[in-house]
Amino acid sequence: MNIELRPLDKSEEEIFVRENQIAFDKAAIEEFGPQKESVIDRKTIEECLHGKFADAFRIIADGKAVGGVIVDIHPDTQRNELNLLYINPDCHSQGIGQTVWRMIEAKYPDTKVWETHTPYFEKRNIHFYVNKCGFHIVEFYNPHHPEPREETCDTPGGEY
Repeated sequence: MNIELRPLDKSEEEIFVRENQIAFDKAAIEEFGPQKESVIDRKTIEECLHGKFADAFRIIADGKAVGGVIVDIHPDTQRNELNLLYINPDCHSQGIGQTVWRMIEAKYPDTKVWETHTPYFEKRNIHFYVNKCGFHIVEFYNPHHPEPREETCDTPGGEY
């Protein structure tokens, strides 16, 4: 399979947002049943897309768009962040995500630390990040150890 990262064109932002929501919603629906709203709202995705340090890409496999990724790159600190990575659910378990992650690492070789986050119920993502990509879990936010930011998120299924 030929996989490439193509910079996201402004004309593709709407489909990028919608595909991202579909991919993220799949796990929540499987875990908790149908939800009233998307697990990840449009505003969050758009803030990631338009962030000062954001690089956004479409994931193309054999000429077909199958996902997307947004990273924040901080050359001054070399502590970069994987904000969003999604693969079309019909394309899961084909090694695309792992290949894309290796491509991202190669694209930003000066990175000293990569950071990301994922909800506790996203077992598939946790497996992917830890066992396939080599991330380490360094903190688990929950009601007894809340995330240190002002806004709060409504986690599907409630808090852990």
